[in-house]
Amino acid sequence: MRRILKCRSIIIVVILIGIAFTGCKTQKGMVDNTVVRELDINRYLGTWYEIARFDHRFERGLVGVTANYSMRDDGKIQVINSGYKNRLDGAFSEAIGKAKIPDPENEPAKLKVSFFLFFYGDYFVLELDDDYQWAIIGSSSDKYLWILSRTPQIDKDLYTALLENLKRRGYDISKLLKVEQQTNIKD
Repeated sequence: MRRILKCRSIIIVVILIGIAFTGCKTQKGMVDNTVVRELDINRYLGTWYEIARFDHRFERGLVGVTANYSMRDDGKIQVINSGYKNRLDGAFSEAIGKAKIPDPENEPAKLKVSFFLFFYGDYFVLELDDDYQWAIIGSSSDKYLWILSRTPQIDKDLYTALLENLKRRGYDISKLLKVEQQTNIKD
């Protein structure tokens, strides 16, 4: 019985420490993560190609990465992220998850995405083309960032403009990795 209480106490302390640290940010970690005001989720659905991203263990070494979004019967969004390990003809990798919009009326561009049980992460649509041809995705921190496009390639001038926008927002664009697709940037 004491052992169970001790384990519970440790778990509670760890959770409280985690909560305390999620609220801590240094000035260096501050970014403008303001999202777009409107998001028509039906227009957003479909396939997106990953043009660039901040590196993370869950995508490390993946190329030819796409994200496919579709509506589920329960009103949530099915998320299928796929890519190839190290090269375009490498081993195929796929992760299936779900997304939801917690406050569709007031913050339609702040989604939550989960690939494991009830653990959700932020998916903030920071920038979105009027025609839904490209998007910049971030989160509540400066640790996650993606540039997505409806095509596997984007124009070099557009890419440069997106990078400038991200710099103005406070992101360290030197951490962005271009994701190998058929061709990333058109000259």
